[in-house]
Amino acid sequence: MVLDGPLGTELAARGVETPAPLWSAAALLDRRGCDVVRAIHRDYARAGATVHTANTFRTKRRQAGAAWAELTARAVSLAREAVRELGSQHRVAGSIAPLEDCYRPDLSPADARQEHRELAQALARAGVDVLLCETFPHVGEALVALEEAIATGVEAWVSFTSGPGSDLLSPEDIGRAAREAASRGARAVLVNCTAATRTLAHVERLAGCGVPFGAYANAGAETEGLGWGADQDGTAASRYADLARRWIEAGATIVGGCCGTGPGHIAALRALVDGATPARGPTGSPR
Repeated sequence: MVLDGPLGTELAARGVETPAPLWSAAALLDRRGCDVVRAIHRDYARAGATVHTANTFRTKRRQAGAAWAELTARAVSLAREAVRELGSQHRVAGSIAPLEDCYRPDLSPADARQEHRELAQALARAGVDVLLCETFPHVGEALVALEEAIATGVEAWVSFTSGPGSDLLSPEDIGRAAREAASRGARAVLVNCTAATRTLAHVERLAGCGVPFGAYANAGAETEGLGWGADQDGTAASRYADLARRWIEAGATIVGGCCGTGPGHIAALRALVDGATPARGPTGSPR
């Protein structure tokens, strides 16, 4: 299964401002931004992604204020419009992110449940196919978000991050968190927004968690040449896919891209997946 790539860094690459506190969700405030969001979803679909994550990473009340529900529904609608004619194999995921900074687990609120419940329920009402609790460096908050996602009755996934320096959660931490998430009802567990060159150790620890697993990494430091605009000749995307091949060899059945990657990376992943014949685990696909 091929996920799409990032919205935030792709919006910035296409000249759309993403200021705090809304970040990528700021694009939902005007027609041009919405048009670009829709175009990005379409480009990822053309590249071969079949799971399309709506631009709800920062549409919680905490960041968006009174407009949060409207922006959430708009983001889901844009993703749905972009893939409506492509068939039932294309699914829309609603993003549920940490309430604060995804690289600052120390800022995780002591009581995050109500806010995660509010967004999960809004996304379910908007008709998403999957609730993706993503980029969590704090295991406790991730599990709370996951529980609220599961409570809606929508298929729920959870993804953890070890951060840009791969030091927020160890591979062992992520392995334990994945097993706990699976025991609570997660249909898939992943690692994301960790440098692609450092992701394999985390993926290997997801094996044996009892549900499908995978990764969608970021491009790491610009000097690594895996993304951040270093993709014009296709070398960066090919190198990223070479790293993803090792995740698949470790048992991953879900792959995609995060910050610094783009449609070219997703096209390279689609080519890899279509040509790869890795041994599949007993749990198969979460479809």
